[in-house]
Amino acid sequence: MESAAVKSEGLVIPLIDFSQFLNGNPEQRKETANAILHGFQTAGFIYLKGLPITSDYRKFVFETSAKYFRLPTETKMSHCWTTPEANRGYSAPGREKTTTLTDIDDVKKLRDSAPDLKESLEIGREGEPDHPNHWPEEKGELVGFKETMLGFHDKCKQLHMEVMRAIAVGLGIDETWFDGYTDVGDNTLRLLHYPEVKKDVFTINPGQVRAGAHSDYGSITLLFQDSRGGLQVKSPTGVFVDATPIEDTCVVNAGDLLARWSNDNIKSTIHRVVEPPSGDSDVYPARYSIAYFCNPNFKSYIEAIPGTYAAEKDRKYEGINSGQYLVQRLTATY
Repeated sequence: MESAAVKSEGLVIPLIDFSQFLNGNPEQRKETANAILHGFQTAGFIYLKGLPITSDYRKFVFETSAKYFRLPTETKMSHCWTTPEANRGYSAPGREKTTTLTDIDDVKKLRDSAPDLKESLEIGREGEPDHPNHWPEEKGELVGFKETMLGFHDKCKQLHMEVMRAIAVGLGIDETWFDGYTDVGDNTLRLLHYPEVKKDVFTINPGQVRAGAHSDYGSITLLFQDSRGGLQVKSPTGVFVDATPIEDTCVVNAGDLLARWSNDNIKSTIHRVVEPPSGDSDVYPARYSIAYFCNPNFKSYIEAIPGTYAAEKDRKYEGINSGQYLVQRLTATY
């Protein structure tokens, strides 16, 4: 049922057919759920195929994303990211610095020395009066942009709920246990563009990366990649291993809040984006990806999942509000 998408340096990331959970018989669903949970417990990452997102639809969303990043810089800056509470809008190259550091001054020093070579547009749940999305004017090739991205946001929300249901089955708790934590859709769709860059940028500054080493903050992240490559995952030996793109798959990784929620039964693994495998050209071509950052509903109180601890003394963390936790983490990043 499953094979290894990545196997190196003690890191094994499984490739799992998710259609076996969505459409299979009880035995197939349980087997798939166990494989998903095991992947999160050992690697913190899995690849999923057999998704309810067609190749053509995914290609269309990527093409629509690329059209946005072709807008003039001054136009994109008018959609600018504002606050961690809103977490919506455009971030220019160098604005965000992904890192494992938490001190704001330390992050600033790192950002100044080796800024991330990417730009992004964050799209949150539509309809929040205090935190509206920053939509571009719909003219020319951007006609239909909002409808496309909200449609994809909704499809990813449904996929998030199904993956959490699989985790629940794997944990041996009620399949719908997470539904009340995921039904609002307080998630962020991030369109990412890593502009083309000369190879010597990485030679001149050995610390330069397209996105710095970091773990994600929420429950899970759904990552859709193009074919360029560059994503690396930290192995148990400390070596960063290539997570090579596989066509028509989604890379899913567990975030820090899910690790905390699971009482560390699930891993949140550090990863980064570096220069892609070398070719003959002096320039690395642009890379596009789309990440869907999933969170428990922002009003949810997160404490250890039933069955992840034997007694009260075995709980490793105090309970925390989901929304407040995310704001704390984002504040250090931007």
